[in-house]
Amino acid sequence: MFDSVNNEVCAVNCAASLGETDCDDQWNEGVQRRDAYGVHSLMLPFFNAREAAEVGTALADLYASNRTARGRKSPHIEQAKSLKELLRRAASDVRTARLNIFKRAKLAHCFKWRLLEKGVDGATADAVTQMLLLHLALNKSSAVPDCGPAAAPTGRPDSVKKRQLFAQGNEYFSQGAYAESVAVYEELVRRYPRYVDALHNLGAALTKLGRYKEAQVLFRQVVAINPGHAQGHYNLGTVLRWLGDIAESESSLRCALRLNPTYAAARTSLGETLVFRGRLRDAKTQFAKVLKAAPRDVDALFGIGQVARLEGRFDEARAMYERALAVNPTMPHVLAAMAGLRRMTVSDGAWLQGAEEIAASGLPPLEEAGLRFAIGKYSDDVGTFERAFQNYQCANQLWKTVAEKYDREARTRYVDDLISGYSRKLTFSVVGGDSGSTRPFFLVGMMRSGTSLAEQIIASHPEVCGAGELGFWSDAVRRHEASIRRGLLDEPTRQKLAKEYLRVLTEHSAHARRVVDKAPVNSDYLGVIHSVFPNARIIYMRRDPIDSCLSCYFQQFSPGLNFTMDLSDLAHYYREHNRLMAHWRAVLPPGTILDVPYAELVADPETWTRKMLKFLGLEWDERCRDFDKTQRAVVTASYWQVRQKIYKDSVGRWRNYRNFIGPLLDLKDLDN
Repeated sequence: MFDSVNNEVCAVNCAASLGETDCDDQWNEGVQRRDAYGVHSLMLPFFNAREAAEVGTALADLYASNRTARGRKSPHIEQAKSLKELLRRAASDVRTARLNIFKRAKLAHCFKWRLLEKGVDGATADAVTQMLLLHLALNKSSAVPDCGPAAAPTGRPDSVKKRQLFAQGNEYFSQGAYAESVAVYEELVRRYPRYVDALHNLGAALTKLGRYKEAQVLFRQVVAINPGHAQGHYNLGTVLRWLGDIAESESSLRCALRLNPTYAAARTSLGETLVFRGRLRDAKTQFAKVLKAAPRDVDALFGIGQVARLEGRFDEARAMYERALAVNPTMPHVLAAMAGLRRMTVSDGAWLQGAEEIAASGLPPLEEAGLRFAIGKYSDDVGTFERAFQNYQCANQLWKTVAEKYDREARTRYVDDLISGYSRKLTFSVVGGDSGSTRPFFLVGMMRSGTSLAEQIIASHPEVCGAGELGFWSDAVRRHEASIRRGLLDEPTRQKLAKEYLRVLTEHSAHARRVVDKAPVNSDYLGVIHSVFPNARIIYMRRDPIDSCLSCYFQQFSPGLNFTMDLSDLAHYYREHNRLMAHWRAVLPPGTILDVPYAELVADPETWTRKMLKFLGLEWDERCRDFDKTQRAVVTASYWQVRQKIYKDSVGRWRNYRNFIGPLLDLKDLDN
């Protein structure tokens, strides 16, 4: 994630996009205009691009030959090495050839067409040419001057030093020496605190090192100093998504697109954020717009694949991922996604080899974490449990680098406040409440406790709409947390929340008798929810606590769920969760909560499905038995599992990992 802050890139891109004749004609026209003012003889060397064309052709020959030779050995790593070698050679040749902006455009044009002549596909040629353009622009300050003697630069000393430092930082960045580039950019920012380009590039370098929280601060500074900085808004929005702030991510990315509607990277990033928000139709629209202009844009292809995956069209998702990998075989997030489309087998050894090579190649922490989670899944699928746990452990350690540290004391205080604030007397006093509606139905439980399976079963009923994990109550509690921790919200606030929430449910379905909100975190808010909707029904999924916690540890959740990255933190969180649920059962009116044991649901699905439907006031429907055939989007980690027939492998799964999960073993005696 790095977009050049040099304006030259736009000019070079425009020139390189012209046909060869058009490009020459424009250069000649410029020469003729200047000749009318008597400066033709001075400008001719500036526009003479023959040497640039030769350099571009030579670089293309180098890249094409290396790509072909190395592709036979290991396409995942060796093609990336070919690109790195190309950029290193380009930096040297640029200095030797004394290239200016127009010569660089000519070089890029000849480079691209030579690649096409060598049989490189169009999408790859476009992508590599764009990277070359960016690299040449970043290195322009270190090139030999185009005209005049190679004298020392003129101007104020601080301005000269400023240019030199910026060029050096860009040089380090382009070579992948991100720590060195950070040191240079930090010196620049120390000297020139409002130097937007340095702030922006420092943020980009920090993201490469996995220091996302620091990068976020810098990108905020960039857009505060220059609100029209589209790249700053794009990078801020992307980093915010990585940090789990999905709503603000969308806002920043939409701002980038308002500033530059043709910004393809910002549009694909917005699509990814919309996927996280469960707005798959909107996300698909964003990806489709990019693909219309660039049919083999790898990020947009991946995005379309993600939408297909979450909607249960796994063959289509696989086809999209394969198309993306055909363009760029080293995309770690695409390889990781491939592992989630089915149960892996030992016949997927080639996938494993490629994934391990790329994971060990020095990826940024976030990207390596995704691959480690995927390798862990492969190993779990094939039964190599020690290897699986080692990869999951590595993944979580990497994932911790983007998350705030879990505060056990704060969590305990929060649960204490809810228990003291919502007594039995208080909860019984809201009978009649602020909304008598029975449309809302809440399906809660610890993460990975079977809530997605239960939702899929119930949402197969024609009178039920499964809305997925709505963030409404998390947002509401955040806005009113101080009041909620003291007890009952005032009546006007409860009335407002009721109207807002019913409007949200209507957006998902205007006609369903019951609309399911299955956000597991709603377990914390049952007192608030009951005070607003006292007639709402709540189903609580109860799963073996060790199985549930271990499954959380094996899942790449949002960084906001920071307790899932450490086994001891998971054990603490589960104990507090269990304590709070025991309180809700004690203080909410009888008949408000139905406990559904996950192990019993998978052992006898029809019996428990009938119990759940009866609890919701619904008649039996055969479609609930064939829930795996129900076509609907599932934007949770269980998108694949809920589309399979009931299987029992996940019951008691923790026994395969008994030797590695010491902090969780004490949970087995809890009343779950």
